[in-house]
Amino acid sequence: MTSDQQGSATGGSRAGTAEQVLGDEDVLLPELVAHLREHRTRLRQQWATRIGEAHLLQAMTSQEVMAETTSVYDNYVEVLETGSVEALQRYARDLSERIIPRGVETHEVVGIVLLLRDVLARSLFEKYQRDVDLLNRVLDAYEPAANRIANTVAVSFVDERERVIRQQQDAILELSTPVLPVRERLLILPIIGVLDSERARQLTVQLLNGIRRHRARVVVIDITGVPTIDETVANHLVQTVDASRLMGADVIITGLSPDIAQTLVTIGVDLSKMDTVGDLQGGLEEAERMLGYASGRPDGAAGP
Repeated sequence: MTSDQQGSATGGSRAGTAEQVLGDEDVLLPELVAHLREHRTRLRQQWATRIGEAHLLQAMTSQEVMAETTSVYDNYVEVLETGSVEALQRYARDLSERIIPRGVETHEVVGIVLLLRDVLARSLFEKYQRDVDLLNRVLDAYEPAANRIANTVAVSFVDERERVIRQQQDAILELSTPVLPVRERLLILPIIGVLDSERARQLTVQLLNGIRRHRARVVVIDITGVPTIDETVANHLVQTVDASRLMGADVIITGLSPDIAQTLVTIGVDLSKMDTVGDLQGGLEEAERMLGYASGRPDGAAGP
């Protein structure tokens, strides 16, 4: 046989193998699905037992583990049957929302899916072990689908976990820089702790939203609790003042420490754009004067 003939024969053999695998998936996957549904109770219990032995999902009760493993098992088999992972993605996101607050970690979710993959593979081995060729074809049909399922669950869980972390970070930032209404048209923004660029941007967003929500005309930003600021943050503070003015609110900054005041002068911040008062009490008194409260009525109220 010539080399061309050998290449042709090899190529034909590979093509035939590929066609056989595709054909096996069409024929064998429905058979696998029927087997997994027939032995659903036994296999699900084996899986739950393996999860306990591996000390996974310990933050959940045994009843919760059984309920979730039942749902995961059914979704797993459905993906094997339909080839579509959309329903599994939705379930994985819902599951993540329930178990992430319980302290379940990513490695636990990946671990339980891999355990299910192993339990089902062992079941297939028991069923087809007398026919090695058929067993290999069954596993060739099963493993790509099982790997796709494991990847889908892991990615969905990680995406949801990252969303929860971002949500928690936003909540922490909001709590760390609260916009407080003192009286009509007057807000206070007390800042405590390190003021970096990310937090400064968050501060601006919260403040502008607060100005719009409360229709504020004066805002007192107190930075007594801020140890130091750099040039970027200082310039962002000036931009925050400008943006507030565009929203119709004047800004008074109180609590500048000597170090921060010296930093502002050294880096050349345009101090003409900043109305500063020594302490918070003085800032509130100035704000009330600007609003007309010092005379006993808000600025703009009708006289006697």
